[in-house]
Amino acid sequence: MNDYQDYRKLTNEVGAPVADNENAITAGPRGPVVMQDVWLMEKMAHFNREVIPERRMHAKGWGAYGTFTVTHDISKYTKAAVLQPGAVTETFTRFSTVAGERGAADCERDIRGVATKFYTTEGNWDLVGNNTPTFFIRDVHNFSDLNRAVKRDPRTGRRSAQNNWDFWTLLPECFHQITVVMSDRGIPASFRNMHFFGEHTYSFYNAANERVWCKFHLKTQQGIKNLSNEEAAKINGTDREYHGRDLYDAIERGDFPKWTMYVQIMTEEQAKNHYENPFDITKVWRHAEYPLIEVGVLELNRNPENYFAEVEQAAFTPAHVVPGIGFSPDKFLQGRLFAYGDAQRYRLGVNHNLIPVNQAKGVKGGVAEYHRDGAMRVDGNYGGAPAYTPNSYGVWTAQPDVMEPPLPLDGAMWRYDPKDDPTDDCFRAGGNLWRVLTEDKKQILIGNTAGDMAPVTENIKYRHAVHCLKADPEYGRRMTEALGLDFAKVEKLAELDNNGLIQATLCATM
Repeated sequence: MNDYQDYRKLTNEVGAPVADNENAITAGPRGPVVMQDVWLMEKMAHFNREVIPERRMHAKGWGAYGTFTVTHDISKYTKAAVLQPGAVTETFTRFSTVAGERGAADCERDIRGVATKFYTTEGNWDLVGNNTPTFFIRDVHNFSDLNRAVKRDPRTGRRSAQNNWDFWTLLPECFHQITVVMSDRGIPASFRNMHFFGEHTYSFYNAANERVWCKFHLKTQQGIKNLSNEEAAKINGTDREYHGRDLYDAIERGDFPKWTMYVQIMTEEQAKNHYENPFDITKVWRHAEYPLIEVGVLELNRNPENYFAEVEQAAFTPAHVVPGIGFSPDKFLQGRLFAYGDAQRYRLGVNHNLIPVNQAKGVKGGVAEYHRDGAMRVDGNYGGAPAYTPNSYGVWTAQPDVMEPPLPLDGAMWRYDPKDDPTDDCFRAGGNLWRVLTEDKKQILIGNTAGDMAPVTENIKYRHAVHCLKADPEYGRRMTEALGLDFAKVEKLAELDNNGLIQATLCATM
């Protein structure tokens, strides 16, 4: 039982005792409330402002604290202190759905966002990703449009399968992620029973300043478990916070969930000669070519004391890396480096990193980021130290010894379309996934997709059936049958290039 003794005597916002918290001051026993009931005014004013803006995406989430323990030596790839053998680092992890609002049900068919904050001795490292190794889109220009397509329709105020599938099928790079989301893994049974991934390509650099490219994988030690549409619908009707309850209860009873972290490594030379763009988030690095290398174990073992303070106010951005970990030419990652931090500045304010759940811990010499002022500055604001650099006082000096190695770039500055790249194949990964599915899993995938597309117009159904055919002949044939389409027409449309297919499947041409 928590000890609430410090809160027994009610005070106002600046510590004065509150005499009555139930009866308003009125003019006479039945008269109107008077303005001098200042505690009532304070209560109402604060209540009106208690809800901060929700995240545009990942609004519904749950979180827990834990530790990350390194069990294997990957120091030849990275000098990051958090990844050195034997290192134990405190963490905070937040799980979420993506499309739903704060009040959405946990067991919806959706990808699950997972963000882990590592409180390292060199500063906070945020590993931000999902429970899928890839994503729908690869250019950040499409980021806001994807989110709008899966959110509510501006006319009806309802979620729209038509909008969703229209957007997805107009961008062929969505195909692999569609296959994953519509598969049996589209609704995890719990957060504890799913893998999660950093998705993007990042870089490692070691003590000798040698760079390699890497991808992060965290595999559940609890085993994979998923829900059918029917099981999820039943749960959503009785417990919309099912996943949050499962995570909380497991930790409370001491059944601490664990994930094993692995990395894939690709050299700079391998990246130059890879058969497709290794920095494209819609593509995978095949394990047979780039095997998983074990790193350590993430364990979640402590629940937050206050949901709002620690889960709702938790802020993550992939821009938070530490020496030994860097970025890559991934176009989508480059956009997220700005978008995530800016979303937190809007939601929580410019000083959101002073909120305890977001504060760095154990950094030698403390945090000295040299930002000043701003709303809700709650520390000493660096006192009288100079607010500029360079200065003659020896403060705010940069640390060039942690600089990562230079990355050579070439080519003209231009708006490049990846579909113009002759190595680009948006359907290889989805086809490979189809071919490794067992028959029962194939039936689930086809049934889920056909059900989800039932209200969608025929032109969009044809577009998706063509994509399935391009990925695998069997996949295309079975999807065509499930959607009630003409297979001869699908085959004819499949002869067109992407622009031709789009033109042939516009509403006005079908």
